[in-house]
Amino acid sequence: MDILLSSIELIARWDVMAALLIGSIGGVIVGGLPGVGAAVAIAIVLPVTFSLEPIVGLTALLGIYGSSMFGGAIPAILVNTPGTPVNALTTYDGYPMTQRGEGRRALSLAYSASFFGALFSIAALMVLAPVLAKVAPMFGAREIFLAALLGILLVIITHRGQVLAAAMLSCVGIFLQTIGIEPTAYTQRYTFGMGWLQSGIDLIVVVLGLFAISQALILFMDKDKAITLPHVEKVGFFAQMKDLWVYRRIAAVGSAFGVICGMIPGVGEFMSQFMSYSYAQRTSKTPERFGKGNPEGIVASEAANNSVPAAAMIPLLALGIPGEELTAMMLAVFYVHNVIPGPQLFAQQMDFVIALYLCLLLLNIIVVIFLFFATDTLMKAMTIPNRFLGMMILTFSLIGVYSLRNSLTDVAIASGFGVFGFILKRLDYPTSPIILGIVLGKLMEDKLRTAMARVREPWDFIDRPIAFILFSMILIAVIVQAWTVWKSWRAEEKSPKDA
Repeated sequence: MDILLSSIELIARWDVMAALLIGSIGGVIVGGLPGVGAAVAIAIVLPVTFSLEPIVGLTALLGIYGSSMFGGAIPAILVNTPGTPVNALTTYDGYPMTQRGEGRRALSLAYSASFFGALFSIAALMVLAPVLAKVAPMFGAREIFLAALLGILLVIITHRGQVLAAAMLSCVGIFLQTIGIEPTAYTQRYTFGMGWLQSGIDLIVVVLGLFAISQALILFMDKDKAITLPHVEKVGFFAQMKDLWVYRRIAAVGSAFGVICGMIPGVGEFMSQFMSYSYAQRTSKTPERFGKGNPEGIVASEAANNSVPAAAMIPLLALGIPGEELTAMMLAVFYVHNVIPGPQLFAQQMDFVIALYLCLLLLNIIVVIFLFFATDTLMKAMTIPNRFLGMMILTFSLIGVYSLRNSLTDVAIASGFGVFGFILKRLDYPTSPIILGIVLGKLMEDKLRTAMARVREPWDFIDRPIAFILFSMILIAVIVQAWTVWKSWRAEEKSPKDA
């Protein structure tokens, strides 16, 4: 109870509430703009948060992260264009419902399922918080190194059909974090005698280039879309919330999938929503209606999506391991303020952890109330021209990069990564492995140095229970992936003969 009261005291301040309000409503608006998304918004806002207190800056970023998927459902349902990539499955059943004249019902189901999923994950993880506080101190340098290695391996494996590209881009990220003066022996690595490389490649510069500037270039290249907004009928607030009760089983199972997938680095929203959607289809009395406007599909997708953000904070806070690019960006805020995520954070600053979860709870309440009464206004934001959005994103991105260190060199580096990110997106290659490679690569290097001081033989590295379990999971992941590749190769080898 004392920890809870301390957490409430930590967030009961005007600046925290203002950051929460701006972040949550801003995240909804950004999510509702096709082609922008939470990653771009967080990349632009990130430099601003460095001048704020950790709880204020993280609250603003959490607001954007946790609310963008709410807003992303609006264009997904109304105009068949997902506002964020993770709202793609919502289009399968949301847009057909709009075509039948049930757009408002589809939106209300998306909002209420998202709200339920968020509350489910926050409740589950606040219950688990005392357990995590006891487990986290059991992770030493070896365990965190192995967990980070497992995380980057899962990030690679989950990019189905692009495993090799994801692996190469992760290696690029790991390489980028080695550039500069090595912190232990103070030797220069890959600087080639150039002074501007001695300070290394800043994570925020890379983030703004790969996500914000590249997206601005894409918006410049794309033609402005002529969007015709459909007529959406009015439905009462309580009637909208009551509609979810019919699909409570699917909402609960989808939320559980989201919690489980969110806690595993590299898995996240995509895996949880496909598992949830598949479950809903298999157990439905009318599976043939999926993809044709079945409300169960919307509930399954949105409940799973929105239960991930709270769960994704677990590996970040407990071990300092981000599961995807958005939590990797948040990690930068911790480091700037010398608040180091990991076992000590759970052991010594539990009130800070609970405060973040209370902020997640509050932001979902703010967002769902805002959406139920402001959807009609938000729909008009979808008509903003792409090139205008691109110019705004590019302007704010370059200002943000320059404000970091007042360096034109950083602007040039960010622009270079912007072009690189633009090429990757045009080729449909993922950009997130680069960011996770930078963050997890640095973590792996630091922890490996610390761990090797106590290792005499190879077996010593995994002689503790948690280390052995993590090592076993790495082996299993590699073996399963190798088996999958071998089966795929055998199938391709046999197919010409069968033909």
